[in-house]
Amino acid sequence: MSVTRRAAVLGSPIAHSLSPVLHRAAYTELGLDHWSYDRFEVDEAGLPGFVEDLDSTWAGLSLTMPLKRAIMPMLDGISDTAASVEAVNTVVLTEDGRRLGDNTDIPGMVAALRERGVEKVGTAAVLGAGATASSALAALAEICTGPVTAYVRSEARADEMRGWGRRLGVDVRVADWAEADEALRAPLVIATTPAGTTDALAGAVPSAPGTLFDVLYDPWPTALASRWAATGAGVVGGLDLLVHQAVLQVEQMTGLDAPLAVMRAAGETALAARTH
Repeated sequence: MSVTRRAAVLGSPIAHSLSPVLHRAAYTELGLDHWSYDRFEVDEAGLPGFVEDLDSTWAGLSLTMPLKRAIMPMLDGISDTAASVEAVNTVVLTEDGRRLGDNTDIPGMVAALRERGVEKVGTAAVLGAGATASSALAALAEICTGPVTAYVRSEARADEMRGWGRRLGVDVRVADWAEADEALRAPLVIATTPAGTTDALAGAVPSAPGTLFDVLYDPWPTALASRWAATGAGVVGGLDLLVHQAVLQVEQMTGLDAPLAVMRAAGETALAARTH
């Protein structure tokens, strides 16, 4: 059957994105033989041209860095969730030609935590202060009833996190990265830093920690996640986040219930293949 509906993930670099694996697995399970999902290497300079060339066969786009903010001026509407963190990772193209932006990372984080039994916490800690950290604060605005301590490397980053806290209604306190060992005592720790950044903290994991949410998925497990899991405590990984946000994207783009278990299994198989 010929393809009549298209979707894709855009970003730079994009070669290692698991999004095609997850979305294609969903299409297969849902019987959407006429749907395709690809990946395109697109940077900020190339984004306007790519978007303008989209025709009526396109159902949606997934966006990764550095495009989550760059796409916003090209949209006809943006959800409150996306506006709250000034980042769009999902664009749905409607039948009447509108481009609607959303952010499924935030509800994806909440869903991934809920799946592991974390629905409310009194306090939390965030390691890092980049784009993912702002999404983490937005998720914590829904589930954390008390203060959130962000561990950062510079005063500029500290100011950014305080600003996000004010905007999102989260009581953000800032601590220096040199004190990051203290973060591991929080009932929920969200690590949003690049690969290798938290490795040195693995030796400081308490004997009975709370829950760790490490947003990395490749390589996995990180040294911190491995040590955390060894205590028997809960660990939520980047693949959990990737799957849950992709589930929401599939549902928005297709209008059908996405097969979470099938998508997760496809992601796990693809990651396992990378390590051999």
